Amino acid sequence: MFYFITLAKANTFFFINPRLKPWVNRKNYIGFSQSLLRNKEQNVQECDARDDAISTSAGFTKNPFILHAKVIELKKIKLGAVSYLNTKPLLYGIKRSKKLMEMIELVEDYPAKIAAMLVDGTIDAGLAPVAVIPRLREHHIVSDYCIGANGDVASVCLFSEVPVNKIEKVLLDYQSRTSVNLCKVLLKHYWKIGPRIEEAKENYISEIKGTTAGVVIGDRALNQRKVSPYIYDLAGSWKAMTGLPFVFATWIANKKLPADFITLFNEANKLGLLHINEVIAENPCPVYDLQTYYATNISYTLDEQKLKGMKQFLQYLKVAAPVNG
Repeated sequence: MFYFITLAKANTFFFINPRLKPWVNRKNYIGFSQSLLRNKEQNVQECDARDDAISTSAGFTKNPFILHAKVIELKKIKLGAVSYLNTKPLLYGIKRSKKLMEMIELVEDYPAKIAAMLVDGTIDAGLAPVAVIPRLREHHIVSDYCIGANGDVASVCLFSEVPVNKIEKVLLDYQSRTSVNLCKVLLKHYWKIGPRIEEAKENYISEIKGTTAGVVIGDRALNQRKVSPYIYDLAGSWKAMTGLPFVFATWIANKKLPADFITLFNEANKLGLLHINEVIAENPCPVYDLQTYYATNISYTLDEQKLKGMKQFLQYLKVAAPVNG
């Protein structure tokens, strides 16, 4: 934990070592950007320290222009991440960055939970479903990386025992927000069918039988590929309909974050993509080839085409009845 001190009339900012008393010592300060203070209600806790705490015994002569000081404790950034195989390359570098891990408090859960925490402010940023963006009062994309696909993604599919035109009911995965909304868009605009739609509860996958289909995402979808005879890949279907790649999730913040954090965060995301073999060794998957999954199915770079595809998807949501989360 570090502290920085604001000097009232000098409008100057310093980091100081927490082991020292709240004195300004020339040997123990580092310049700090004023931009962090713009969101101090979310980022810092304040406690008063009068100017008599600035002691000449710390090796710094008392400045007559400094009338008052505040010692401010920086909070860790609360970061949410999806706990699926498709996120492992991104988390590989994050968890190996000692400097970054000192700056964050990491929470892992499924996409809908991450979205809910981002909306209610439980977390500051997260690898969140893009369908949550319209529900945020403020949002900032804070990374050049995402969970996206330029074609079939393999782990986000509509599973069925009958062809799509024979489906009468669709169960929507409770763990998803973006994927279930994507399915609704595809049902209407691509497959042009109107089955009954139902938000599923836990253990719904066993109900995918007969004319009842189901959207399944993540690691469970890789398992379901061995079960269902009809598999409709949602990212591949989106690409066929629009000609654009699809973004399922990206790193979204509900407030502005410091630029130095974003730089370090991007570097950490990139690291795992350079060590795919190590990621695979740490996360064995008997039901699907992870080399294919990470190198072909998932596309991690948030480029202009993906941003264009994301914008078009959000436009569809404006006229649809989105599943909230």
